[in-house]
Amino acid sequence: MRHYLDFAATSALRPPSVGRAVAAFLTECGASTGRGRHSAALEAERTAFRCRRAIARVLGVPGDPGRIAFTFNATHALNTALWGLLGPEATVVVSQFDHNSVLRPVHALARERGVQVRMLTGTPEGSVDFDGARRVLEGADLLVVNAVSNVLGVRLPVRELAAVAHDAGALVLVDAAQSAGHIPCDHAADGADLIAFTGHKGLLGPQGTGGLWVREGLEVRPLLRGGTGGDSLSREMPPAMPDRLEAGTGNAAGVAGLHEACEFVLARGIDSLHGHESALKTRLRGGLSSIPGVRVHSPTAPDGAGVVTITHDRIDPWELAERLDREFSVLARPGLHCAPEVHRMLGTEGTGALRFSLGWCSTPADVDQAIAGVEAIARPRIVRAS
Repeated sequence: MRHYLDFAATSALRPPSVGRAVAAFLTECGASTGRGRHSAALEAERTAFRCRRAIARVLGVPGDPGRIAFTFNATHALNTALWGLLGPEATVVVSQFDHNSVLRPVHALARERGVQVRMLTGTPEGSVDFDGARRVLEGADLLVVNAVSNVLGVRLPVRELAAVAHDAGALVLVDAAQSAGHIPCDHAADGADLIAFTGHKGLLGPQGTGGLWVREGLEVRPLLRGGTGGDSLSREMPPAMPDRLEAGTGNAAGVAGLHEACEFVLARGIDSLHGHESALKTRLRGGLSSIPGVRVHSPTAPDGAGVVTITHDRIDPWELAERLDREFSVLARPGLHCAPEVHRMLGTEGTGALRFSLGWCSTPADVDQAIAGVEAIARPRIVRAS
């Protein structure tokens, strides 16, 4: 039996209805949105609308679901927002908790457009220096907030940081890759002007799905330009969302699967899913912290996501992960998790760490197997004299 504990990377275990929805779309519809007025194209449009509406309910965003533009993942959504908002000489504030899907685009923007990048520091508990935040946000155009750290599972104070940003005249972009579907959240009410999300993590949808919500009244320059199925005589992208940010043919079958996945999440209830993952996190964290040589980096953080990241004082994270897979059928992720500044914060940039992440169908047996595996691998070997 395989014990999958890598949900922060992708929800490789999905509700069976998600795969059925993808297959049904491909066999019974198969058309693209915005590409005709025949019955199959109209059904594809209806599927996309239903998906946007379900995503809006999961994210808690108000108003027109058409303010949600589909992308291929959160990285695509974040790039769309960053390149579409930050012109020459703009200033963006990021944090130590950010993923490379933020850090690499802003590095490129600094090099290619002269964008000034400032970094907000924090602690492994998810706290930030608000006096420092006020200083770095002075004169800034945009703040990027990672709602939940993909390395530590801690929840950042989005509402408080958004208030500071707005007081400084900056927009707020929330990276909801690790919060959407995993924790109860209302990032729009917290002050987000834009929300980037992916479909294949807590939303339980297929890879190749995601999106960007843009609040009413805010315009984002398109990252890509091309066909939308409408306004074809114009050389410019249409001004109306979501067409403005949806050039080319999208992943219609994936959107059908994402719609079914969101409906599953809504039916189960995000509060219930979060409570399930939190209880298992407490069990996993407690068991791992009792093993000699293990250092648990993730704080208790009951309002955070089901992530427990560890290192061992003798065993490399990659070796530990490989042996857990081979000897105990436990699947977890070693490395830097595409978040180098978090590892600099922890002092693990040279070794990385091993991350266990829980999901909707994780069980006590999965947790206990992980604890037993780490304990057995970490047990000192007794060398007997000949």
